[in-house]
Amino acid sequence: MVQVGDTAPDFTAPMRTPTGEITEFTLSDELGDGPVVLAFFPGAFTSVCTGEMTTFRDRLDSLADAGASLYGVSIDSPFSLGEFAEQNELNFPLIGDTNKEVIEAYDVVMDFADLGISGVAKRSVLVIDDDGEITYAWISDDPGVEPDYDEVESAANDA
Repeated sequence: MVQVGDTAPDFTAPMRTPTGEITEFTLSDELGDGPVVLAFFPGAFTSVCTGEMTTFRDRLDSLADAGASLYGVSIDSPFSLGEFAEQNELNFPLIGDTNKEVIEAYDVVMDFADLGISGVAKRSVLVIDDDGEITYAWISDDPGVEPDYDEVESAANDA
């Protein structure tokens, strides 16, 4: 599992932009313009994930004030993420890790064995500084727990 002080694994994955475009996101291309916040979530359209993403939406100005860029990451396709974003008026990009390469690289994979679902993202938030170093890592084994949003904002300010 990634930890504070680790170099964030670079990756390229499809992304749905706030304007509805599907494009490619490469982490290394985003470094150097302020902190990058990756908010991994198990799945679009679930109650806790919707609550988390809409809370980030409502607090996006605070992250922007810190110079941070926020990206939601799940294994959903960028097309379903587009509908999820539209229904919830999400104003930040969502990355579709359909091949599960990103969650594996960051070692934030979990299973819902009782539901027969395997290989979804653990609810996790990472802050990555301009040099690609992870400066904040919150990773939960409980998908029903949301991050401490004040702590995330503070970490973005400190990155």
